[in-house]
Parts: sequence; structure tokens; C-alpha cells
Amino acid sequence: MQFDPLSVAVLSLVTLQRVGELALARRNTRRLLARGAVEVAPGHYPAIVGVHAAWLLGLWALAPPRAPSLVLLAAFGLLQVGRAWVLAALGGRWTTRILVVPGETLTSAGPYRLLAHPNYAIVAGEVLLLPLAFGLVAFALVFTALNAVVLWVRIQAEDKALGRRQRREPARP
Repeated sequence: MQFDPLSVAVLSLVTLQRVGELALARRNTRRLLARGAVEVAPGHYPAIVGVHAAWLLGLWALAPPRAPSLVLLAAFGLLQVGRAWVLAALGGRWTTRILVVPGETLTSAGPYRLLAHPNYAIVAGEVLLLPLAFGLVAFALVFTALNAVVLWVRIQAEDKALGRRQRREPARP
């Protein structure tokens, strides 16, 4: 079986990005816990990890022989700019878990001026767009649905932990 070099390069970069983000999240988690942060609703975390790991492994299994759509890859690239904006806005607060530091206010910088959960909007776009770039429509739809379920659970827990009355309420300073 022949592999498309661009597909392998894209999947390699996404994999490296995710591994790097996990390392950053672990470091930030340790630092936040040392400052007195409390983890909230950890029970759904394995489901999130499972969905995202299966998504990436599934892409590795199905996408390498396929030439990606350059237009959809460009759209995915724009999402990476948004991801970097989220990471910059949260700085040392960014993690893959729900951690609350008592007494700290929510950030209202960067994309958090516009949305309460910009990271989740970006992740939803990524889960949909990258498989579509490889022509994997059914895969994209299945994982978008799975991701929507785990994000719904997570957003409910996060909003409750952060004292938001409604899911659509913008982030407070």
C-alpha cells in the first residue's frame, strides 16, 4: 500500500502537537495543584481521552494512503492559530482537566472575550475537519458525534465548577 507523503506529514505533526500538549497539560496541572487547585468532575476524563485517542489512531489507520484536500487542510491550519491563541490566553492555566484555583477569577483575555469555551469550539472543528480533509466523511461524523457527547458532559461540569449559571454565558473577568 502506498502512503501519501503529505498525509503522513500532517498526521505526524498533529500527533507531535497532541503529545506536546499532553506534556504541557501535565506540567500545568502539577503547578495548579501545587497552588491549591481542585480537580472537578474527573470521572468523564477517561472518556475524553478515549475519544481523542481513538480519533487519532483511526486517522493513522485510514488516512495515510489518501491525498488530503489542501483547502480543508488550510482550514484546519486556521484552527491551529485559534488553538495557539487559546493557549496564549490561558498560559499556565491551560490543562486538559477541569481545575479550579479558589479565589482566582476567570480569564477574559483573547478568545475568552468572545466565547466561554473557545478551546472546545476549536476541538470540535478539528475533530470534524481533519477526517474530512482525507475524505473520511463517515469517520468525521461518528467522531464529531462522540466528541459532542463528551464535550456536553464536560461543559456542564466545567460551567458548574466555575459558577456559570448558563452554558452560553460569556466568561467573566
